[in-house]
Amino acid sequence: MLVYRTRDAGPRVLLAHMGGPLWSRKDEHAWTIPKGEYTADEDPLAAARREFAEELGSPPPDGAWLELGEVRQSGGKTVTAWAVEGEFDPETAVSNTFELEWPPRSGRLQSFPEIDRVAWFDVDTARAKLIAAQVAFLDRLVDAMA
Repeated sequence: MLVYRTRDAGPRVLLAHMGGPLWSRKDEHAWTIPKGEYTADEDPLAAARREFAEELGSPPPDGAWLELGEVRQSGGKTVTAWAVEGEFDPETAVSNTFELEWPPRSGRLQSFPEIDRVAWFDVDTARAKLIAAQVAFLDRLVDAMA
């Protein structure tokens, strides 16, 4: 789910920084659109709305949904995305968590947020922040807005 707003000078997009110790010190190409997995019998748009709520703690804005298609990420995961215009206060984001053995081979499981922060970015900055494959979603949104 790529939330965008146009009230600023040029469009801005809402991105989420991936949580956990592997991403904590990374910034460039360490941000993502809120997303998640869904089953074959689940509607992809409904899943995108659910995952947004799970990862950010509130439902996505209501509005006209713009399908942005699919991309295949370097790890092999295929992501389907939609864009919607709306507002979201990054200060209100509360992410769900995952468990990870940390430090590695320590035998200790620790809980980490899936998303550790959320922010609005202009399109040029977002290109540098997003993981590489997801830049295509940004390009498709900009093309649709032109």
